[in-house]
Amino acid sequence: MTVYAIIGGTGLTQLEGLNIQRSLAVDTPYGQPSAEVVIGEYAGREVLFLARHGHPHRFAPHKVNYRANVWALKQAGAEAVLAVNAVGGIHPGMGTGHFCVPHQVIDYTSGREHTYFADDLEAVTHIDFSYPYSEPVRQRLLAALAAEGHAHSDQGVYGCTQGPRLETVAEIARLERDGCDIVGMTGMPEAALARELQLDYACLALVVNPAAGKSTEVITMAEIELALHAGIGKVRNTLQRLLAQP
Repeated sequence: MTVYAIIGGTGLTQLEGLNIQRSLAVDTPYGQPSAEVVIGEYAGREVLFLARHGHPHRFAPHKVNYRANVWALKQAGAEAVLAVNAVGGIHPGMGTGHFCVPHQVIDYTSGREHTYFADDLEAVTHIDFSYPYSEPVRQRLLAALAAEGHAHSDQGVYGCTQGPRLETVAEIARLERDGCDIVGMTGMPEAALARELQLDYACLALVVNPAAGKSTEVITMAEIELALHAGIGKVRNTLQRLLAQP
């Protein structure tokens, strides 16, 4: 049975319903992870959980130690990763409260430690990243969303920006021209690092606000927090549904 790790993003610093058995403070060659790796029983199976931004939420997207986080999960026994991300909606069909299971990503970040293949190499290493998300895990997420009756899109392009500020209207217009459907700040380099460590990886993205210029309203953190509060139960239900399957 596949050992799943859940990486919780904004709004999911704890996994309600997880029967915690132990926590691991994993030392990595890349520094300290955002939080301890929590190991427990969830939906009848062993699951690992890591809060991407720490618990409490304290690491901004550009300050997350993605290399340490993914390495720690691999060392703790993870074979596949379910990444939960809060995003803004660019495509007209990606309204607040909508779920997207992206099939592609465009990386607009800069200055992040984005690879394990950087130093003391005997040979240059390249990975195939043509299809950044594991299709079998994507299909499991989609089946769980459908079974729960949650509105969702079965594909989408995730544009990952640097943060921590939100984007300008012109930047969102550029992302839209590039083909992005949703925008977030944490999708990369997490997905690529998982691929480097041969971990199956897929993203469950919850739209928590219209992207800049996609609404006449000013984007506020209060609005985002309301959307997170409304949607996080659906996130948990979806994860439970997926994990309850063999």
